[in-house]
Amino acid sequence: MAHVLAQHESRNVMKSTAIQIRGVNAHLGSAHILRDINIDLKCGHWINIIGPNGAGKSTLLKVLAGLTHYSGEVRFSHLSESIPNPKVKARHLAWLGQSQMGADDLSVYDVAMLGRLPHQGWLSTPSTEDRAAVEQALRQTQAWEWRERSLRELSGGERQRALLARALAVKAEIYLMDEPLANLDPPHQVDWLEIVKSLISEQKTVISVLHEISMALLGDEMIVMNCGQIMHQGISSDKVTHRAIESVFENRIQIMRINEQWISLPRMISDKYSDK
Repeated sequence: MAHVLAQHESRNVMKSTAIQIRGVNAHLGSAHILRDINIDLKCGHWINIIGPNGAGKSTLLKVLAGLTHYSGEVRFSHLSESIPNPKVKARHLAWLGQSQMGADDLSVYDVAMLGRLPHQGWLSTPSTEDRAAVEQALRQTQAWEWRERSLRELSGGERQRALLARALAVKAEIYLMDEPLANLDPPHQVDWLEIVKSLISEQKTVISVLHEISMALLGDEMIVMNCGQIMHQGISSDKVTHRAIESVFENRIQIMRINEQWISLPRMISDKYSDK
């Protein structure tokens, strides 16, 4: 009876959980990068992973994407198999990595169309649905007007927007984004924020690694990492979360509320605000 109740409870948890991670460890050579990671990531939430350089943030995201070797268990609520079919998983997960290279001769349109490959049959041509998804993604990232340009012709920010369009074209349930704001100027960072908010309103899940702490504080939840471990997981607006963030950055930053918004400031600047 206890076993049946435990199974029922597990199924209920998975209904509200996008990803369950249990006992995950990862190594790079002899270096132990991730150490016994155990967390649940909620459906329909924007979750940010933050921490100092070398904390294991990008490695954790790559584990979720299946891009690096690991031990332990990663389960996805929308996938019934413990080891899902790669093509099915590719329709379920969209990946935006940092400093992605290659495919420089492809047009922006063709790069975005790569996001539709998991939905297409072998050697099939793009469908009307594929073309509509690509156009929507390129318009969302304001890349439609230069869709015929090759990737090599783009600035760093334009390239990032083209790669974001490829991820959006997947129409996935979960979006994994590693430093998505790299090379984006402030207006296009705001555009990215609006895209994320739109995805969350559609009950999609966004998990991003950000160095921009003030932007990360706009999310629903924070995972604070250091030395390959989860130091804290909590609501972004919670003061306990703020103290955990300050701690992993050696208290050289301070989380403050200014004009009804939580932001991160260097301690030497925040002290001036505190004196007022």
